[in-house]
Amino acid sequence: MNYRKLGKTGLSISEVSFGTWAIGGDWGVSRDEDGLKGLEQAIEQGVNFFDTADVYGSGHAEELLAKATKGKEDEIHIATKFCRAGDIHDPETYSERKVSDYCEQSLRRLNRETIDLYQIHCPPIEILRDGSVFRVLDKLKADGKIRHYGVSVETIEEGLLSLEYPGVEALQIIFNLFRQQPALTLLPRAEAAGAGILVRLPLASGLLTGKFKENSTFAANDHRNFNANGEQFNVGETFAGLPFAKGVELARELEWIVEGRGSMARAADRWILDHPAVSCVIPGFKNEAQVTDNLAASGVPAFSNVEMERLSAFYKTEVAPHIRGGV
Repeated sequence: MNYRKLGKTGLSISEVSFGTWAIGGDWGVSRDEDGLKGLEQAIEQGVNFFDTADVYGSGHAEELLAKATKGKEDEIHIATKFCRAGDIHDPETYSERKVSDYCEQSLRRLNRETIDLYQIHCPPIEILRDGSVFRVLDKLKADGKIRHYGVSVETIEEGLLSLEYPGVEALQIIFNLFRQQPALTLLPRAEAAGAGILVRLPLASGLLTGKFKENSTFAANDHRNFNANGEQFNVGETFAGLPFAKGVELARELEWIVEGRGSMARAADRWILDHPAVSCVIPGFKNEAQVTDNLAASGVPAFSNVEMERLSAFYKTEVAPHIRGGV
């Protein structure tokens, strides 16, 4: 396993880490047994960082992490998120009283005394402009409840705004072959500010595995069904904002990246890791096999300059015109 610095936090984290949305819920059927085996497999292979949220399975993902990391609290770093258990547009959701309550609940489920990285979970830009929530986070940090804090954002504008607050030490962003725009401005700015970059949805909700067909279907409790067009939250969180059938078509045009890299998932993760400003990718998983496939990304060949230019041109001409939900 290769490790990278998480910005100026002082933490050294596995460049391939994992998100736990899929094992918590909202990605169709998942079994705790499979999720725990996947976590165990990741830890055995050197993964020392996991991302979760208080709303993943209504806190169930945090509880699974507590089980998997028991006795390893000093070795395994956990990032969790808050605000979406309340009304994200209500300033009260970001008050000291509410945020402290969210934090205490996460600490209880995680069975920890301190959260390594506490992130605001995709708040409206008005909340970021107001900035009051950052004073609340500063107090939680001073009280020892959290070690570091950051923001999970939907758009580049939100990311750039978050970087204006000196206490923000990490950004979690959507960045993949179907969402390349952050490489132009946000990644350089974050690197200059000493903020770590966590990349979620590296496989565009599975599109970049190349396994889907236009007639593929998803379970009723899978966000790839109930949020396909942004019905429940920002459409950019589902298939990187692409209409599903178009995303399948575009993924088919990228099959050439597999050559010499084993699978499309490994190649897609590798492309992200080829950007030095990235601290880690956090793909989701439901079982050990998916953990193994994603971990292999560290060992496959990097993309050449010619390949990078080809992929950039593909994004600009074929992908960008179809993205919904902001960039």
